Amino acid sequence: MSESGLPLEPVYDQSKLADFRPREKLGMPGEYPFTRGVYPAMYTRKPWTIRQYAGFATAEESNRRYHQLIEAGTTGLSVAFDLPTQMGYDSDAPQSHGEVGKVGVAIDSLRDMRVLFDRIPLTGVSTSMTINAPAAMLLLLYQTVAEEQGAAPAALTGTIQNDVLKEYIARGTYIYPPRPSLRLVADTFAYCREQLPKWNTISISGYHMAEAGATPVQEIAFTLANAKEYVAAAVAAGMAVDEFAPRLSFFFVARTSLLEEVAKFRAARRLWARIMREEFGAADPRSQMLRFHTQTAGVQLTAQQPEVNLARVTIQALAAVLGGTQSLHTNAYDEALALPGEKAARLALRTQQVIAHETDLTKTVDPFAGSYAVESMTDDIEQAATALIQKIDEMGGALAAIERGFQKSEIEHSAYQVARQTDTGMRVIVGVNRFTGDGDEPYHPLRVDPSIEEAQARRLAAIRERRDHAAFAKHIDAIRRAAEGTENVLPPIRDALRADATLGEVCDALRDVWGVYRPPDAR
Repeated sequence: MSESGLPLEPVYDQSKLADFRPREKLGMPGEYPFTRGVYPAMYTRKPWTIRQYAGFATAEESNRRYHQLIEAGTTGLSVAFDLPTQMGYDSDAPQSHGEVGKVGVAIDSLRDMRVLFDRIPLTGVSTSMTINAPAAMLLLLYQTVAEEQGAAPAALTGTIQNDVLKEYIARGTYIYPPRPSLRLVADTFAYCREQLPKWNTISISGYHMAEAGATPVQEIAFTLANAKEYVAAAVAAGMAVDEFAPRLSFFFVARTSLLEEVAKFRAARRLWARIMREEFGAADPRSQMLRFHTQTAGVQLTAQQPEVNLARVTIQALAAVLGGTQSLHTNAYDEALALPGEKAARLALRTQQVIAHETDLTKTVDPFAGSYAVESMTDDIEQAATALIQKIDEMGGALAAIERGFQKSEIEHSAYQVARQTDTGMRVIVGVNRFTGDGDEPYHPLRVDPSIEEAQARRLAAIRERRDHAAFAKHIDAIRRAAEGTENVLPPIRDALRADATLGEVCDALRDVWGVYRPPDAR
């Protein structure tokens, strides 16, 4: 059986593809239904973007790591934020205690964003920011810093994750209830259409659901169901689908089950193309393309024999490349222990560079096309995911299903099955339940200095002391009025941040109007 519980045959032949229609199901690379890739030349013209995910401690520390990655050859930055930032709290808030700078960089204000990208020309780098509930605020800070560098907003390229629906399903860094959160996403679409036309306004994520236990079928089904909800919300807000859909992007995991992962990516492209053309009437081919970033599977890394993770990450990276990803982050081998050290981060980067420059995978487009096994698995995954999406549609769509707890329950069931198989030995994890060693070598992981929290609090106090208090109050009131009405909330948020309002203060202004989300099982 596959990771999705679908049958795996020992031998595949033409009989498994009796209903196979190459022109309809495959086409050519860069053509509908994009099974073979979203661009005609794929990597034969230009390799995928090597985008390494980094961010820890202070903006100064993260800036140093970004310069190291750029010097080592990374072609795109990907910013990790700490939990308080992800939840819309300042570093000096009581809720932030003990978490400042731990799993990402602390960004409280415009000052922090300036330091984060110091001496990094933002017109020359594509930046991805893994941020959801307060994604609009971080994007506006980024835009402001770029403009201070002399960059035109229309020239900026990058991605904000901005996928809040999956937070209610699998991750939990939500702030507001789902419906006002969807409104904030739609406002961001509209703002970027006018101000940042090259920016990817959302990265609709299956990665975090997969890390929580979703199977490959569940990963793409729940992700595409969420994507349909975002498209419907934008259309309901008055936008034409071909005005915003070309800037949609996706984010998936790559596991060690290489063949199924390749098939998963191909099935996802084909499904999305059909959904956009048949359900939403998208005429622009760019609106039908499923462009995606991939990260290797953090949940599959082990603290035991951590060097073995180098092999796992290489296999996962190959699955992403053979599946046609547009950008890729490779995890460091020591991430099951702590934040990656400098050597481990460099090795993760080198893994991609070896695949890009020392193998022949960039010499031909879609090398698995026509494979009996991969094409059959692609059909199986597509059919199973379609059935799951239809089930969600029957509930009233992704938002209604989330409110019923459907996706969360399905993922928890799948995660339990994996844990049970691992505990019983049915699922082999090298170094954990088979091929174990006598003892692991001592490891000295990177640790975050707890004094960072105090330093961030001092900076916040200084900002609040020196700013124009009357201007600050005026801008915060403007945010509340916009949130109470129907106007786009991003312009007043931008003005407040430029007047030295902090991230937490802006999020609090919206909390005052929209409230906060409490999951059903916590009420």
